[in-house]
Amino acid sequence: MNPKYGLLVDHIRSMGRVAVAYSGGVDSNFLLKAAVDALGKDVIAITVISPYIPRWEVEEAQGITAEHGIEHRLLNIPITSEICRNPENRCYICKRMMFSMMVDLASGLGCDYVLDGTNLDDISDYRPGLLALSELGIMTPLLDLGIRKEEIREMSQELGLSTWDKSAYACLLSRIPYGQEVTLDDLERIGGAERYLMDNGFKWIRVRSHGDLARIEVRKDERYRLFNENLLDKIDLKLRELGFRYVTLDLQGYRRGSLNDAIESSEQEEVF
Repeated sequence: MNPKYGLLVDHIRSMGRVAVAYSGGVDSNFLLKAAVDALGKDVIAITVISPYIPRWEVEEAQGITAEHGIEHRLLNIPITSEICRNPENRCYICKRMMFSMMVDLASGLGCDYVLDGTNLDDISDYRPGLLALSELGIMTPLLDLGIRKEEIREMSQELGLSTWDKSAYACLLSRIPYGQEVTLDDLERIGGAERYLMDNGFKWIRVRSHGDLARIEVRKDERYRLFNENLLDKIDLKLRELGFRYVTLDLQGYRRGSLNDAIESSEQEEVF
């Protein structure tokens, strides 16, 4: 086992009673395991319920905590008009509201800290939400110890965690370009499209929504599967049924935070 795991457990053990922001993904499940190893029953998992988080993801998180007998609370987060306007600092606005509510819930349950699964690789992307975590005193043990995503996967596999090879997933708001207004219909359409593609065997998938146009991203090593006329026709029909008028494939394939490219391009234009 990577010696960082022992350091992580020791680091968390010094925190007393904690709540873990828990999505059921690779990072938060690994962090929850370390917290339970460190503190036993003095750990609570908190999972957010919101229109921009698919229900199946919440149900998967509930299944894991139930299997291991971990106390688990659900926290309803509204989608506000400010978030629906979808500014470039949307993630900050959302995280600030979400973690403020989480801190209040955790404090009421006797927790000393709220922990988040941000890791070292996360800071390489445009992540305005990290500022909100810092402002609210949210603890980021994986980042503190310089633990990277690949290390999390490797240690998760050694620990026997079912999420060790789970594909990365982000909230559905990240599928909509900044400045394009968000509606509940958009979120339902995107969530339904991604679920359909997952049900057809695609593991790493994003459906970016540009108005009535869907831009499908799949991992590069899965692109070959789309060179199948029958499958393409099925995907096209399903996404049109969900409300998209145009259904397209991004030839570059899946890449994290591809909608942040516009921000980076804008910043470069300002520099030059």
